[in-house]
Amino acid sequence: MSTILRKIVELASNRPSSAPGSSRNRARLAQSSLGAFERLPEDVLVQILRLLGPKDAMKTSLVCKSWKSLVSDDRLWISFLQNQSQPWESIFFAETNLRFGCPVQTFSSEVPELSFISIYSQRAQVPGALIIDGGSGYCKFGWSKYDCPSGRSATFLEFGNIESPMHARLRHFFATIYSRMQVRPSTQPIVVSIPICHYDDTESAKASRRQLKEAIYSTLFEMNVPAVCAINQATLSLYAARRTSGISVNIGFQSTSIVPILHGKVMRKVGVEVTGIGALKLTGFLRELMQQKNMSFESLYTVRTLKEKLCYVAADYNAELRKNTEASYEVSGEGSFILSKERFQTGEILFQPRMAGVRTMGLHQAIALCMDHCHAAELNADDTWFKTVVLSGGTACLPGLAERLEKELHGLLPPSVASGIRVVTPPYGADTAWFGAKLISNLSTFPGPWCLTKKQFRHKSRFNLLW
Repeated sequence: MSTILRKIVELASNRPSSAPGSSRNRARLAQSSLGAFERLPEDVLVQILRLLGPKDAMKTSLVCKSWKSLVSDDRLWISFLQNQSQPWESIFFAETNLRFGCPVQTFSSEVPELSFISIYSQRAQVPGALIIDGGSGYCKFGWSKYDCPSGRSATFLEFGNIESPMHARLRHFFATIYSRMQVRPSTQPIVVSIPICHYDDTESAKASRRQLKEAIYSTLFEMNVPAVCAINQATLSLYAARRTSGISVNIGFQSTSIVPILHGKVMRKVGVEVTGIGALKLTGFLRELMQQKNMSFESLYTVRTLKEKLCYVAADYNAELRKNTEASYEVSGEGSFILSKERFQTGEILFQPRMAGVRTMGLHQAIALCMDHCHAAELNADDTWFKTVVLSGGTACLPGLAERLEKELHGLLPPSVASGIRVVTPPYGADTAWFGAKLISNLSTFPGPWCLTKKQFRHKSRFNLLW
């Protein structure tokens, strides 16, 4: 490091005195105790601090007022945050919008000014969390400091014997995850992502949602987990796309949910739409098409692999039928498979479910209905909050799906509602909700506003356990 600093000093010493801002910088740093560094321009001094890194940069702030002034510059700490594993855009979104918990606070004027030196310091002290994204087919789990989930398991909604009580199933499930992670439950907070279920806004549905959430909290607190955050999967997917309002569309294992969310809160009174088409139905439909062409395969895994590698959504189904769309893919242990029209017919059942014998709305129709309800409800002065559609789930990664949805929505909705609609592909593929939880669990304010402790849970009348 000393060699690098000597080279920087030599380069700076040879700079012409007419360099932009040099006289101003020298005046500002005049009569300071910078010693040999007094002759250096401010931009070079900041570069030195960047090379030193956060810890040593903080040490220099103790030397004199001039160094302290340089160290307190937000631009320096933004550059340190930009070097972290999470994208800077996601960090800025989270610290700006999510630091006070959910529902997300809205500001009528400008966003309050942030101190990034404080944010960096607080984020460095965040304990991290175990994240469990309980998907409708299987769950993803891992440590919030990891770049991605470290493992997958059966989801807690299906885990173990379905006849056993919910509490016993949950305890078995969480104990299994902690064992696979090789950590003690008492060592860190946990963020649990819950699939949207019991969709209605009826009292019965509310009671079912409350019962599930209370069971999750009580089970984890019995295992001595210090703090618990249980939040719905749809909201986390929206956060991963750096949005707090919009429509979250999750193509799950057996069904697809269309969830309107305003400032981080599910608008159940507007209505959550559900279609009976999910990933399993698409895989099953492709299997039927392959069987019709007398293709032999050993397992459904082969079919799913072909769906993920070769299938896509056509921009115009009828036009695609007239094209040559043949492509091949080799599945390990099974050999090479050639698909043609099956490649886009599989994804087409999202828009034409009756092709697969399912009597339900098409995905575009369900989203349009949800948007129409949001428009009629007039929940917000800004009528554009529901015009961002965020897709999540592995099947939502099919190429062409977002573009086809935008096209269909513009055709279904009146121009006043359709104007400005944007469909966002899953930011992190099948792990989108997990990354939404990662945003929360690395916040500078975590676990504070996002988690309940055991003591708070005992006084849960103060908290809204619905999601």
